[in-house]
Amino acid sequence: MNRLKNGTLIFKDYPDFKPNLTPKEVFQLGSFGGTYYRPIYSTITQKKYSNTHKEYPSDWFKGLNDNQVISSNCNQSLNKYKVKSGQSLRAWEDAGWITAQDPYGWFQWYCRFYEGRRSPDDERQVKRWLGVCGPKGRWKRRLANMIKDKNTTLNDYSVSPVIRQLLQHWGYVLKQSDLK
Repeated sequence: MNRLKNGTLIFKDYPDFKPNLTPKEVFQLGSFGGTYYRPIYSTITQKKYSNTHKEYPSDWFKGLNDNQVISSNCNQSLNKYKVKSGQSLRAWEDAGWITAQDPYGWFQWYCRFYEGRRSPDDERQVKRWLGVCGPKGRWKRRLANMIKDKNTTLNDYSVSPVIRQLLQHWGYVLKQSDLK
């Protein structure tokens, strides 16, 4: 994995997958209301999970406390944009978005992919990311169009903080070049 000057991450084996936030940066910016790696029961694997975040480098969580990573209660004030964004784990499971290898979901897949794991699920997950954040990604394009329609600046965070938070959860922050 390499990183371009504009922050874009490049994975040689998946050249279309170009997040611009590392998993560490996603956590450090304030994400998931502090609940992503909370203890869960997976209806997919029929197992309980806890402390799953400990498989990653400890520096990802430096300066963060348990309420920012493994809390059972969502606290939207912990999120960068101070809004709630996302659905419940149960909704993700019911939608078929969760697999047994990553019972927490897409971001768990991304953390493991970033750390070097490759799996049969990579193509599906990259395709999902492209649909959200890729060149024609629904949510990236929507936010860019909202900013242009309001004739405001990229950093006018009053323009859809929920979509901004969602993109952050997917490892992406809108860039000036996205507005062209």
